Amino acid sequence: MGSVVRRVGSGGGRALVVAVAAAVVAGLGAVALGGTADAATVGAGSYTETLPAGASLPAGCGDLATNPRQFLTANAPAGPVPTNDWWSSLVYKKFDCSYSENLHAHPTSYDTTSGGLGFSYNTTPQISGSATGVGEYHYIYQEDFTAGVTGLNAPRTLVDSWTDWTVTPYWSDGTRTMKATIGHGLPFAYFQVTGGNAQITAKSTPAVWSNSGSRIGYSVAGKDYVAYAPAGATWSVSGSVITSTLAGKGYFSIAVLPTTPSTSTADKTALAGSYGTYAHNHVTGTRVSYSYNQGTSRVATTYTYTTTAREGSGTGTVIGLYPHQWRALTGATPISQTYVTARGAMKNLVGASSYTTSAVYNGVLPEVPAVATSSGADLATLNGYLDQVKDNPVNVTKNDTYWTGKALGIGARIAEIADQLGRTDVRDTALAAIRTQLTDWFTASQGKTQKLFYYDRNWGTLIGYPASYGSDAELNDHHFHYGYYIAAAATLAKFDPAWATSARYGGMVDLLIRDANNYDRGDNRFPFLRDFDIYAGHDWAAGHGAFFAGNNQESSSEGMNFANGLIQWGQATGNTAIRDAGIFIWTTQSAAINEYWFDTRNENFPSAFGHGTVGMVWGDGGAYSTWFASAPEQIHGINMLPVTGGHFYMGNDPAYVKRNYAEMVTNAGHEPALWQDIAWQYLALGDGDAALAKFRANSGYTPEEGETKAHTFHWIRNLAALGTSDLSVTANHPLYRVFTKNGAKTYVASNITNAALTVTFSDGKVLTLPAGRTVASGAVNFSGGNATGGGINPSPTSSPSPTGSSSPTTSPSPTSSSSPTPSPSTSNPPAAVRYLQTGGALAGTAGSAGTATVAKASGTNDNQPHSPTTFTATGLNLAYRSGAATAFAISVDSGTSVGNASQVRVSYDLTGNGSFDRVETFRYFATDPVPGWERYSDAAGQITTTGAFGNLANGTVKVEIWSAIGSAPSTVSLGALSTVTLPYQ
Repeated sequence: MGSVVRRVGSGGGRALVVAVAAAVVAGLGAVALGGTADAATVGAGSYTETLPAGASLPAGCGDLATNPRQFLTANAPAGPVPTNDWWSSLVYKKFDCSYSENLHAHPTSYDTTSGGLGFSYNTTPQISGSATGVGEYHYIYQEDFTAGVTGLNAPRTLVDSWTDWTVTPYWSDGTRTMKATIGHGLPFAYFQVTGGNAQITAKSTPAVWSNSGSRIGYSVAGKDYVAYAPAGATWSVSGSVITSTLAGKGYFSIAVLPTTPSTSTADKTALAGSYGTYAHNHVTGTRVSYSYNQGTSRVATTYTYTTTAREGSGTGTVIGLYPHQWRALTGATPISQTYVTARGAMKNLVGASSYTTSAVYNGVLPEVPAVATSSGADLATLNGYLDQVKDNPVNVTKNDTYWTGKALGIGARIAEIADQLGRTDVRDTALAAIRTQLTDWFTASQGKTQKLFYYDRNWGTLIGYPASYGSDAELNDHHFHYGYYIAAAATLAKFDPAWATSARYGGMVDLLIRDANNYDRGDNRFPFLRDFDIYAGHDWAAGHGAFFAGNNQESSSEGMNFANGLIQWGQATGNTAIRDAGIFIWTTQSAAINEYWFDTRNENFPSAFGHGTVGMVWGDGGAYSTWFASAPEQIHGINMLPVTGGHFYMGNDPAYVKRNYAEMVTNAGHEPALWQDIAWQYLALGDGDAALAKFRANSGYTPEEGETKAHTFHWIRNLAALGTSDLSVTANHPLYRVFTKNGAKTYVASNITNAALTVTFSDGKVLTLPAGRTVASGAVNFSGGNATGGGINPSPTSSPSPTGSSSPTTSPSPTSSSSPTPSPSTSNPPAAVRYLQTGGALAGTAGSAGTATVAKASGTNDNQPHSPTTFTATGLNLAYRSGAATAFAISVDSGTSVGNASQVRVSYDLTGNGSFDRVETFRYFATDPVPGWERYSDAAGQITTTGAFGNLANGTVKVEIWSAIGSAPSTVSLGALSTVTLPYQ
């Protein structure tokens, strides 16, 4: 049965940036008007504040495009509205114009309704699909109760405030008001109410196990909660409703306890008492700070909580830590009880006001050193591959920000490799192509409508046009897209430092960095760390996060490409604030990826899930799937690309690398038949010799769209010589890595400055690096490269920022600004996403929400359509993606009807001649008798298939939905909640 996607309890003049003060805050130097009235210059570059003709802005409810603050109270913080967060659907109302989608804070999930705040602590995952095919697990929102005020009937929920990882929704119906502060890792929710009594309305009669004075402990659906009222107040129980007058004081809190059904009443009561000490210390602020210690190669991250004592004068609270946090915890000991979450066990500190983690930074490189490809037959092979791309090393096939970025990524890799080998002809051609593309994009000249950036002051965002994958209308994926630009700019900066100065184009690169993940709390043009969830430890891709399952992210590796880009750019330009922000994000997120995408320790995924990796992480779980394809090579590969010197974290556990690759082969039923290069390069991180053998035996493959055979061979051949990452040794320099093979170490470091540099490793090894050289020393040796453009002085005490002022080597203390129903929020390889729409259309855009009725079953269940509801797309001209398959995610509901099941057939007429060349019939999907949308997806599997795919030339695609069984009709959601992804581009 497909995973449930159910919505419960919900209702249906720009100014120019020309001020010198703004420029100083941004660190960009003076900003002057360009040659047109709508362009703002940044050094030699510029962006526009006039929306290009035909371009889209963030779309949603009301006048959201121009007024994103319409769902904020007057009390909300000034500055840009956060996006891409776990709670973004509260303010970025995409589909539900009154309330939010589910808010998976962990350990509790929440929902906002007219009556208040819904609570769900679900410890049982719903698992769908198979262990060898597409599958998902979700700790779906299953409401235990709603907390509110007696009589509350708010027409909508607003946002009153937010801090780094908390948010405070607000309700008002004109008579009653309520604020509730919730957050990541907070077992407590904190309430302030007026106009009525506190009211807890349970979905079933609560089992009260303690009711003493101002505290009541109760269980709903086997989950234990405690509500704390002010001193002098009591709680009353009537059926499924619990109320308190709060002694007229207007505040209370509710905590979920880390208990199990076997926990005794005495132990529950003791835990309730321990938590109760801090129940009225309401959390009113959260803040992260971090620092990179170059000498020890460690990142210290401190998570601080501000509390306001509603009674007494106490401090401290109860804090839940995710696995990536408690594994790196220093100076504190969690209690023994843990929560079940979609990310694994959440451990708890009781009475703390802050805690600190200390994580090792294991280093990145501009590129793998050419220890094996700099001489002999391997050099000849690599030179042959370089010659294949030397005339067009930045091959832009599509002009949007994502695909331009992918092309820039190719060019950067070619330039780095060619430089190591002394192929200045290839290197300089690649650098020139990168320079041309970036300079074009960074120039908003008069009349230009494409290949430029637009700053939207209302949203506080910089959007590149042409946009793609919702980077404009949904603010998706900015870190994915812009990471490629930043990384390529970092490569260019090493060889052309003048281009990268603030007087020329460095300021435009900085703007891209600030848009996706603004590292400067003092810069109010962009949200602080937009895409990076400070507490969850990883990025979110969707700008609105408006999904039943919470926000999501597919390509964690493209997120890491952004972080690596910051490290490389900061190092190349001497900006330690950017470099250290990159190191913070890279170190934190690499740990999170190995926990939540790869689960390398096999501790976090549900035991029955059956997979050792996921293609995408959701707020309430994970999915062995992608937005764009169902082939195992792509489900695995989307979290492996692009392969760069910033992606060694994928090989932290070589044994896991081999398990991951083996699962991909098992699930595909064969060695990779597409994206072979990505799979082999990943395998090389765990077994370089095996990867090299596969490459040599199958070198006639077609490269992935962001790859070349030159880079793939270089990567695999040299890792086969270097071995795997040795995490036991660190260095006092950001650009380093240590490898080991057969017990022998090789030490690698890169010097991109114009002066010699000495790098000391933690085991005493010392490398002397000539200016501009990457050096490998140990089991295998190499010295090459001529990147002497600039960079950070070998022994900095401070480094120049882009303004020319001095900035400290310690990083700034980063605040936060910052659900599966189908709506693409990814910037991955191309997908032809179609939406079910009114009138039987299978359209290319979501359009308006609506519903369609699917007639009751005919009585014949033979896998043939009977009275189907049909959706059709015609005149399609698309190229088939070899190996790709049809994917769909359709929201269906049978209300309270028992025994209903919907079935889908997808038919392809390749030439539009009326004859269907490919017909796929999927197994039916049995719906439950509970009102609310459920997700019917291709994970159900095909039951019959005829014909073959081919290119669509004026082709037609038809989707038919009918009732296979059932005596009552069903309903299909139209618009953004029901999509079919065609295996085409």
